[in-house]
Amino acid sequence: MPHPPTRCPRWVRTPWTAAVALLGLALSLLVAVPASGAGAGAAAGCQVDYTVNKWSGGYTAQIRVTNLGPALSAWRLTWTYGGDQRITSAWNATVTQTGRAVTAAGTDWNAALPSGGAADFGVQGTWQSADPAPTDFSLNGVSCGGDATEPPTTPPTTPGTPSPTQPPADCGGAVLCSDFENQAGTSPSGDWRFTAPDCQGTGTATVDTAVAHSGTKSLRVDGRAGYCNHAFVAATTDLSTAGPVLYVRMWVRHTTALPSSHVTFVSMPDSSQGGRALRVGGQNGALQWNRESDDATLPAQSPAGVALSKPLPTGSWQCLRFAIDTSAPKLDTWLGDQQVPGLHADGVPTQDVDQQWLSRTTPPRPTALRLGWESYGTGDDTLWFDDVAVGSAPIGC
Repeated sequence: MPHPPTRCPRWVRTPWTAAVALLGLALSLLVAVPASGAGAGAAAGCQVDYTVNKWSGGYTAQIRVTNLGPALSAWRLTWTYGGDQRITSAWNATVTQTGRAVTAAGTDWNAALPSGGAADFGVQGTWQSADPAPTDFSLNGVSCGGDATEPPTTPPTTPGTPSPTQPPADCGGAVLCSDFENQAGTSPSGDWRFTAPDCQGTGTATVDTAVAHSGTKSLRVDGRAGYCNHAFVAATTDLSTAGPVLYVRMWVRHTTALPSSHVTFVSMPDSSQGGRALRVGGQNGALQWNRESDDATLPAQSPAGVALSKPLPTGSWQCLRFAIDTSAPKLDTWLGDQQVPGLHADGVPTQDVDQQWLSRTTPPRPTALRLGWESYGTGDDTLWFDDVAVGSAPIGC
């Protein structure tokens, strides 16, 4: 999987409250492997920066490989884990693991690596007894050489505070970055417009000055039950240029548990579906993805599939992040800094998760972002959205 406003990585099944506590024990390590070595037709040298954020039983690693030799038309980085780490997902590279041996290869968009150029990618995984950083990196079969060094451990971060090695929480070069502070009135305006894509019911959308994740304003949607009751606020920003992996981060708060019937609160027009929507919402009380063109869901709506998703907690701000690969039918979803196993599609069928989702092989290509509420039967809810960002690089909480 390719690869969580001015403030503006598969299978770790941990209860939400425990996950927050574990994140509070996160440790950040940086391993720099200087380049050396040469070989015919391969890299003359390389440097690898391996930055890991780990907690009890899990970790993420951000990896940068710098080519210090001749230009490469395709790069392949290998290493061996010294512990019992198992990679469960990856972004911005194709990563495979056999035993302790790992191979990461460039994707279509970052396969070429010029002399002096660097490629960045990341992995998420699990561990049980040991999680030492790897030291035997090789680029296209040539050892990067050198001894790994580990600087002093960074003090643990407090719950809710991103580790320095996690994706940055600010917008950076995001194409869309909004904390709604520039909204002048109570009705969405400027870069945000009220819309009812298919049909309008009694739902409303306002700019709220009483509830906010940051600053003094947020977007409030009072969603109403009833078939085809749409109330959304759409960003006017064109997302067609973002990618090839589209990263979305938002903070969302709501009042009513997700119902058993299907509802949607994020809707993205998808050019690969002829403009029909790629949707994030809920069903059977848990988060799910839904594809409008064929009504496919992720995860599959079996008891086992639903159990691999998570509910969206009520009464508190939640950081929801997802990554959509526009070059392959892959996506990933995080609630806070925890990947949701049932909302992960990596192109390989997984029982009770993505067999139905993979029936369509055309990669998605979202062109816009709509936030709100869409009911298909029962289910009122009031939602707030704040600190929304969309870009071509991971955006943290």
